[in-house]
Amino acid sequence: MRTLILCNGESSSGELLGTFVSRCDFFVAADGGGNHALKMGFTPDVIIGDLDSYRPVNSFDGTVIRDSDQETNDLEKAMKLALEKGSRRINILGATGNRLDHSLKNLSVLAQFASQCDRLMMADDHLMTLVIPTGFAVDLPEGHMVSLFPLSGKVEGISTSGLKYPLYGETLENGKRDGSSNEAIGGTVRITYTRGVLLFMCAHTEALM
Repeated sequence: MRTLILCNGESSSGELLGTFVSRCDFFVAADGGGNHALKMGFTPDVIIGDLDSYRPVNSFDGTVIRDSDQETNDLEKAMKLALEKGSRRINILGATGNRLDHSLKNLSVLAQFASQCDRLMMADDHLMTLVIPTGFAVDLPEGHMVSLFPLSGKVEGISTSGLKYPLYGETLENGKRDGSSNEAIGGTVRITYTRGVLLFMCAHTEALM
C-alpha cells in the first residue's frame, strides 16, 4: 500500500500534490497539512496530530484523530498510523521550509522509520529525498542532479558508479566532506555503503515515484 503524508511545512504546488495523491492508496494529513490539502482541493482520508494548527472546516467529513503526545511530532504520528495500516511505501510532502528546526526534525524522522519501510521518501517542488539502503540503484538521464548527505553525521565505505564524480569506498562526514551537487552520466546510478545512514537527493524523476 502506498501512503502519502502531507505536513504543515512549505506548501507543495498543487500539481506536485495532485501527482502524489493520484498514486497513493491512503492519504494522511499531519495536523495543519490538512488545511493545505483542503485549500488546494484535495481531501485526506485522515487528519492526525495534536491539532494545534488544523482549523476544522465544514467541508471535511473524514476522520480526525487528536494525539496530544508531546514526545512525538505530527509527522511521527502520521508515520505510525501509516505503518499500522500496513503501508511500507510512504511519500512525504510539506516537511520542509517554514522552520529550520522542524525541517531538521523531520529529516531525523526519516532515519527513525526508514528501516520499517520498503521506500520512504520526502519530496518538495525541487527535490526528492530518501534514505537509501546499503545497496541502491536508479536509472537517471545524463546531467540529472544528485546529492548525497550523511544523515547519521558520518557514512563510511561509500562507492558509486554512474556519477560524474564517483566515490570508491570513501567517507562523507558533516563538517568535513559532503556529496552535494553531483550529476548522473546517464544510465544506472549505483550506490553502496557499509556504515551509517545515507540520504540520496535528486531532481524529480519518474524512476522514484
